[in-house]
Amino acid sequence: MKTWEYIVRRLLLLIPVLLGVTIITFVVSHVIPADPAMAFAGGPKAQPETIERIRSELHLDEPVIVQYFYYLNDLVHLNLGKSYLENRPVTDCIAQYFPATFELTIFAMLITVPVGIIGGIISAIKRDKPIDHITRFIAIVGYSLPIFWLALILQYLFAYQIPIFPLEGRLPIGISSPPSFTGLYVIDSLLSGDFVKFGQSIYHLIMPAFTLGFATLALILRMTRSSMLETLGMDYIRTARAKGLPEKEVIYKHALRNALVPTVTVIGLQFGALLAGAVLTETIFNWPGMGRFAASAVLALDFNSVMGFTIIVAIIYVTANLVVDLLYGILDPRVRLE
Repeated sequence: MKTWEYIVRRLLLLIPVLLGVTIITFVVSHVIPADPAMAFAGGPKAQPETIERIRSELHLDEPVIVQYFYYLNDLVHLNLGKSYLENRPVTDCIAQYFPATFELTIFAMLITVPVGIIGGIISAIKRDKPIDHITRFIAIVGYSLPIFWLALILQYLFAYQIPIFPLEGRLPIGISSPPSFTGLYVIDSLLSGDFVKFGQSIYHLIMPAFTLGFATLALILRMTRSSMLETLGMDYIRTARAKGLPEKEVIYKHALRNALVPTVTVIGLQFGALLAGAVLTETIFNWPGMGRFAASAVLALDFNSVMGFTIIVAIIYVTANLVVDLLYGILDPRVRLE
């Protein structure tokens, strides 16, 4: 199968996946024993006519199946509904908050992926040596530490005790955001030629990005080490060594390419997970992203915002899986796209 045919087929499969996601999130949101109309109107003390007006606007006075088809109709027209939490369309909210989360996730991956892969390779090559024990200890710590605890400790150490990094936010207080081209402050500051804001943007990204990506670093490190050890024990690697090939060529040309296949899978899945699960990091570091927006929407019973967030996350996951599958064919020519 040609690559473009495979991509088209996978994109078509996105339709039933999104349909399933909408059904699940819609059902879950409507079995919650709460009245979103009353919550939007201001609570139990709200005027009854106000509650009824909001209930009518949200179609909550209709049967559930009718409400779902109203939602699907809006979704087909790229309308995710209105966020009653912020009193504006959900698409506007996502357009504002998504770039901050995307920038944080990208920076976290830029830290974790190279360090995790290089650390895993070194650990495999130096098996049972001190460096191997250190990397395995880092992997265990990364799995074990709760993200909120790590964030608070980093803030205490490097923002209070040793004030190296800023405590929170995307830019220092009093500094305006750069002109918006992409919503990514690092890119926008470069495009506008403001290198002061460029440096400040990166400076504010370091601590939250490390916090967000530390668990992923541990996972990539451990997966790369395990995969490299397995690959280095295969017959074709022993044959390459028997032919007298340099050890670096054996490791980086023959072993690493095959060893990276499972690691790429982990990286793709973790990218989607970081985008969806940055709630704690964004809350602790006061980062105005999708995680905080989704958490606030859940607490406010803002169903439109919650379902809009869920659909975006589903699209990201499917896209990440598609990219991973395409990378399989590049890393291992034996893999056929079917």
